Amino acid sequence: MEIGIVGLGKMGGNMAHRLHDRAHSVIGYDTNPAQAHGVESSLTSTATSLEELVAKLSPPRIVWLMVPAGEPTDSAIDELSAHLSPGDIVIDGGNSHYTDSVRRANALSLKGIRFLDIGVSGGVWGFDEGYCLMAGGDPDAYAHVEPILHDLAPEGGYARVGDSGAGHFVKMVHNGIEYGMLEAYGEGIELLHASKYQFDLHQLATLWMHGSVVRSWLLELAADAFQNDPNLTSIEGYVEDTGEGRWSVDEALHSAVPVPAMADAVFARFRSREKESFSAKVIAALRHEFGGHKVVKETPDKSEKAA
Repeated sequence: MEIGIVGLGKMGGNMAHRLHDRAHSVIGYDTNPAQAHGVESSLTSTATSLEELVAKLSPPRIVWLMVPAGEPTDSAIDELSAHLSPGDIVIDGGNSHYTDSVRRANALSLKGIRFLDIGVSGGVWGFDEGYCLMAGGDPDAYAHVEPILHDLAPEGGYARVGDSGAGHFVKMVHNGIEYGMLEAYGEGIELLHASKYQFDLHQLATLWMHGSVVRSWLLELAADAFQNDPNLTSIEGYVEDTGEGRWSVDEALHSAVPVPAMADAVFARFRSREKESFSAKVIAALRHEFGGHKVVKETPDKSEKAA
């Protein structure tokens, strides 16, 4: 099949490679021309604008967006809709909020343009392993693009999960679960690292991958990380988030569904970005006030500690 991909970064570029390897025709566009140069061997053609991309595609056109959520996605869809025709299909494969997907589907439907919101999981490994694809939206559009989804995903790795917004809702919850899993691994491994036994963390992660109830692909990645850097000395403990964990917790609040593990994992990421915890200072000060407990006082060069 023929498809246009907008956004040729780590995810979009690898998806283009995978589709090319499976005999699909891929026309690519990225606002950064260097990204297109990086995958040009897998592109049937490149475009220098969204208008040119649309002109190079045959109706009914399929345009798959792999761009940042929010304004960049809105801007790309607005521009595309000015050039697309009724019956064409726009796919948003980014991590958009599901309510934005519902809004975009409704707006495009007024022009006869079909829309699919597809949550994509697999990261940089998707090129080799395939991507898990969670699709929401028009069932006829889904049926039309299914050959593409089949070749992007591993066996059993794609499905239409509901109407517009459902794909990104499922991906939101998927990432919320991921937050909790990562936090549990991080806390458990930190406890091992702090023990008196001087564990080989690569050995333990590898051991747990064989028959353990906590085995997972994430654990395999942990084993790889510890093999390359046993104490992770080259990594700063700053953990970013792309929004889905926050959105999951927000949705849980609206739905009165308890998600303490997800919430704690989100807050732990916020904590990781603090160079120094002011709340910890407050707690130390209060312990000193009510119980006379010792406090550690900072010196100008922070190299000395006093009680």
